[in-house]
Amino acid sequence: MAAASAPRGCGATSFQRKAAAGSRLAAVAGTRPSVRHGQLLLSSGLPSLDCVLGGGIAVGTLLLIEEDTYGLYSNLLFKYFLAEGVVCGHDLFVASAKEHPDSILKELPAPLLGDTYRNELREETTAVKSEEFQDAMKIAWRYQNLPKVEASPTTSTKFGHYYDVSKRMSPELFQSIKQHRFYLPEELSSQPEMKTWNMNSAYARLLQSIQRIIYQEGFDGSDPQKKQKTILRIGIQSLGSMMWGDDVCSSDTPEDAHSLTKFLYVLRGLLRKSLSACIITVPAHLIQNKAIMERVTNLSDTVVGLESFIGSERETNPLYKDYHGLVHVHQIPRLNSLICDVSDTKDLAFRLKRKLFTIERLHLPPDLSDTVSRASKQDLAESAKLLSSGCGAMAIGKKHLDF
Repeated sequence: MAAASAPRGCGATSFQRKAAAGSRLAAVAGTRPSVRHGQLLLSSGLPSLDCVLGGGIAVGTLLLIEEDTYGLYSNLLFKYFLAEGVVCGHDLFVASAKEHPDSILKELPAPLLGDTYRNELREETTAVKSEEFQDAMKIAWRYQNLPKVEASPTTSTKFGHYYDVSKRMSPELFQSIKQHRFYLPEELSSQPEMKTWNMNSAYARLLQSIQRIIYQEGFDGSDPQKKQKTILRIGIQSLGSMMWGDDVCSSDTPEDAHSLTKFLYVLRGLLRKSLSACIITVPAHLIQNKAIMERVTNLSDTVVGLESFIGSERETNPLYKDYHGLVHVHQIPRLNSLICDVSDTKDLAFRLKRKLFTIERLHLPPDLSDTVSRASKQDLAESAKLLSSGCGAMAIGKKHLDF
């Protein structure tokens, strides 16, 4: 009857409107689909770092953080990543060989939410803007129209949050999420010595734990999650150090030079087929064999290095008085494309002001005649060359520091 009453030429059709794939991806809490390469993104916990990485960390990828000399700031990025998982309701897997995972989780920074979010950020933003206004009077006009990195909040968004590093996260926020822990001394004491996949015992145990969590909790897709889908955030602290039973940091010719690279190869395969993302900190400054570090970089998706000014000449150099270190983006993943999707900004620095940790564009004083010595001028020229290196796609274009 319905077909008979339809106008001529407008017969029954099998066409049905389907929801877009992006809307299904966006249903996962704390994530959003990338408009550039279609991958599902999650926040690193630091919006300014998300901006540098092209919008965030893609699900199924590995973010490698090259630790600074004393591991202070890399450890802070590590905790930002975990804190963002708590706020978004993601499952956590924390692995460490030195510091107990319970101690790491107790030291996560407190999120700025609701009225506290607005009041704290308004106070912090006002202080930062006043400093930026004073600095703007000293910066050459050529810097005014260059791209900026998001260092302070401008609009409210559900993707990515801000945290107060001077306060600790309340235990009530942990009640709704699952926390999986891997503490190497406890694992070694509970099980006999084992060595599989031709790697040392510590890495083999860690891989088995990650694999078990991914399969049992339904992150691999073979046994879908019964409740609302969520993401597994994996955090591994100081991988490759001697605490993990690896000798790549203590010898130029280590006896087991391939355990670390084999671990990353297998881990990357697990991440690719699961709803998970991983952050790993590595003491790259202690790895004496540069060939091993190059292989580690190639087996990672995103590689970011932190260079702290603590203990160096730059700590007292007036050129860097407003910053605490430099940020080097060594590698960005090529996701569904031939080139990396990176920010236009290459010369990056970080600073920890009062309550917020931010990554910003490095502004150096253009007029050096009255402010710094000749040695500082030479240091500035060397810094300009150093900051221009990085990902191949980032090295293309005009020089950023033109004096």
